Amino acid sequence: MADSAVTRGRIRLGAVSSPASAADSRHSAPHLIADASGDVPASLCEREPHVPADRLVAEMVPPPRFDAVRFENYLPDPNQPSQAQAVTVLRGFAGTLGADAAVPGARKRWFRRERGAAAAGGPSGVYLDGGYGVGKTHLLASLWHAAPAPRERKAFGTFVELTNLVGALGFQQAVAALSGHRLLCIDEFELDDPGDTVLVSTLLGKLADAGVKLAATSNTLPGKLGEGRFAASDFMREIQGLSARFQAQRIDGEDYRHRGLPQAPAPYSDEQVTEAAYTTAHASLDDFGPLVEHLSRVHPSRYGALCDGVGAVFLRGVAPVTDQATALRLVVLADRLYDREVPVMASGVPFDRIFSEEMLAGGYRKKYFRAISRLTALARDAGRPTSG
Repeated sequence: MADSAVTRGRIRLGAVSSPASAADSRHSAPHLIADASGDVPASLCEREPHVPADRLVAEMVPPPRFDAVRFENYLPDPNQPSQAQAVTVLRGFAGTLGADAAVPGARKRWFRRERGAAAAGGPSGVYLDGGYGVGKTHLLASLWHAAPAPRERKAFGTFVELTNLVGALGFQQAVAALSGHRLLCIDEFELDDPGDTVLVSTLLGKLADAGVKLAATSNTLPGKLGEGRFAASDFMREIQGLSARFQAQRIDGEDYRHRGLPQAPAPYSDEQVTEAAYTTAHASLDDFGPLVEHLSRVHPSRYGALCDGVGAVFLRGVAPVTDQATALRLVVLADRLYDREVPVMASGVPFDRIFSEEMLAGGYRKKYFRAISRLTALARDAGRPTSG
């Protein structure tokens, strides 16, 4: 399943010359003018968003690119029966979400009676296991849309967003903020760190005991999460306790994108990036070094707010990152820009060289590959002339 098609009409970059003609554009670069709206580029480095707790929780919804996905427009591969079976399972799971809402206290009694297995109201959680590009996020977002609960009583976010929420609110406030929900959908479950594993396992246990039903996606069966990365007995015990919360549903199939690590487009010159920023409405313009330094002072849960109102991001002097903390912050920023479909035009090194070979071979490699893929897609969007 491919991502939903999106019309991109925010910016017009057709007047910007291609990287191959950078020398020609340098002659016009000093003559910078604001676009027709009178805008001048904003700077992400000058933004220090303060996001109230209720907004952090309210923003846990499917990204805009998944606004229109539904079970009805998921097209199962007829050669992969597990895909159609997953739709059936998720439709049934969605139907259980309103079954006990009218009976006060029924949810807590149900979870004490039976954990992690099918019961009268259905499983406490569903886990979609499958490779890249088989439509797991489409199905998870479809479940969120189909769930018969008010928008404010169902949440959708990535594993990273969930850990960031706990970091921003504190554990007890996060439990309080989410425990009144009927459904929590967690996309791209990642257990790169034993501490995060314990944190999320404990959080999900608290939420399940409060009656919140759970759904998640990943690329590994629940009982196999973390295998080969950490051997600590405490970590493995947390893995097993977490896996017991879910009924696993395998989704087989080939990656609809049929791609490996994409090759990023050639970068532009600093002058081209600057000129394009000054002729683009709702643009931000920053130097890469100061921006990554600024990200270290902004909590990752606020990176979405950092991008509020920005229609296109322009970066000068992109350079390879040298430490994991910086790299992981860039992953989160890439996710928020991708969710919002914000094109990125940059000079410096291409995005497929932003992380070192050592990083790409390490425990966070899935995050880094995803960030490269998403930044590359946004860079291609920025280089594509559009109507504005």
